[in-house]
Amino acid sequence: MDDIMNITTFTTEDPFYVSMSPTTDDDDYDYQDLMCDRESVRAFRGWFEPPLFWIITLVGGAGNMAVVWIYLNFRGRLKTMSDVFLLNLAVADLLFLVSLPMWAEEALHGWNFGIILCKLNFAFYKVNLFSSMILLTCISIDRYVVIVQTTKAQNSQLERRRRSRVVCVGVWLLALALAIPELVFATTKDVDSQQYCTMVFPHHEGNLTKILVLSLQVSMGFCIPFIIMVFCYSVIVTKLLRTRNFQKHKAMRVILVVVVVFIVSQLPHNAVLVMKATQASNMTMTDCEEIKRFDVLGQVLKSVAYTHACLNPFLYAFVGVRFRRDVLQLLRCCCRPPLVSKSPLSKTSRSPLNSTRASVMSDSDISQAMSL
Repeated sequence: MDDIMNITTFTTEDPFYVSMSPTTDDDDYDYQDLMCDRESVRAFRGWFEPPLFWIITLVGGAGNMAVVWIYLNFRGRLKTMSDVFLLNLAVADLLFLVSLPMWAEEALHGWNFGIILCKLNFAFYKVNLFSSMILLTCISIDRYVVIVQTTKAQNSQLERRRRSRVVCVGVWLLALALAIPELVFATTKDVDSQQYCTMVFPHHEGNLTKILVLSLQVSMGFCIPFIIMVFCYSVIVTKLLRTRNFQKHKAMRVILVVVVVFIVSQLPHNAVLVMKATQASNMTMTDCEEIKRFDVLGQVLKSVAYTHACLNPFLYAFVGVRFRRDVLQLLRCCCRPPLVSKSPLSKTSRSPLNSTRASVMSDSDISQAMSL
């Protein structure tokens, strides 16, 4: 009987989101979910997710691959801590984007890639989530040090670059540790002659484990990074308002865009996760139509949160003058290969633009921090 109830409960859930759903294996309210058929939610997922996921994959893949290519091929490009963080951020986003086509395929035809890839796909998602958010936090802290504590930053550039590599190793190890629940609990399940990749928690402690996983994602994947980012950027804006540097207005626009995009893309999704944790601990929604509307809303906001992976290059890398110049040079390499043979990279790195920037940054190193 338990097996039948487990399978029936699963069929009423979005397989990708079952780990964050109100259903559990507890007998107390499994019966309520048996009365609610969510076929319409799965149908919505089938036509909504695949095209959007492919767009995110293609746009994000192109942007993040350009970031990685430029950092690895333009010698001397990794000059600051933020450069190192941005390279690692692009790698993390690429790992995540690799998983999206498989989720798109599952939305259409179920999971056909086996249990190992199921676990890895879930793990890729969580590793990207935690590593990217922690790296964005590190970038915020680095900008704070460069702009607010300019003298200290200039006197310890070499040491800070060395430290950035150690920090990145720590970020990846922490992200891998935080993704352990996905490697343990992710598995495949048969539903209506199709397999789906989902999270299956222990029978007696499923609710508690699910709530802990959700709490971990919300706290480490949003709340802590958000608090640190708001603090750092608030102090930076206060500092910029007291300077006469003509680039301060551009820098403040960059900060505003970064914070607004982060809030718009991540806050609604994390609010839904909090509601799912509440639903898992205390069945707050019992009406079937209300549950289905909530599931559809969760699908939409989840997809909005995923767009951050393809926006990161434009928010953090392509806003920089040097980086845009390098991208244009990359495009010339593709369009006119013969012109690349002279390798003008070293010349551009010593162009008059740098001396201009050096004189402009006499008040505070805003360009280095905000226009990487």
